[in-house]
Amino acid sequence: MPVPSEYQRATQYFEKFMHDVCEESGLSTSHAAYNMVVGVLHAFRRRLSIKDALRFANALPPVLRALYVADWDADETKQPFQDIATMTKEVKSLRAEHNFSTDTAIHDVAVALRRNIIESDFDQLLSTFPKGASDFWHVK
Repeated sequence: MPVPSEYQRATQYFEKFMHDVCEESGLSTSHAAYNMVVGVLHAFRRRLSIKDALRFANALPPVLRALYVADWDADETKQPFQDIATMTKEVKSLRAEHNFSTDTAIHDVAVALRRNIIESDFDQLLSTFPKGASDFWHVK
């Protein structure tokens, strides 16, 4: 079996995603956007059971999947879904001295992610998660 395209072109797909994040957020470089992306992914991960978090990981492109599971403390207490403003503060707290996250960080990353996945499959998966999961990734 040949190596799947998503793995052969993982860097290209990630660079496109990061370009989309920068475009949506107004951040000028992928370096500035990187911490925001990790913060958003980890904020979402904290609100799922390990089983659901792994199901979500499988829906992500390979590099985002790696960022999503990086530095995972499986013993960390599961957090409830809260209002977007509260969860955005959490995103901004990651490496705060180097954090350029926007006030719309969750929305910005959600828009970019949706540009780079099959949305109908993504929404179907989100519908199987606890209340609040779909709202987290909702875009207007």
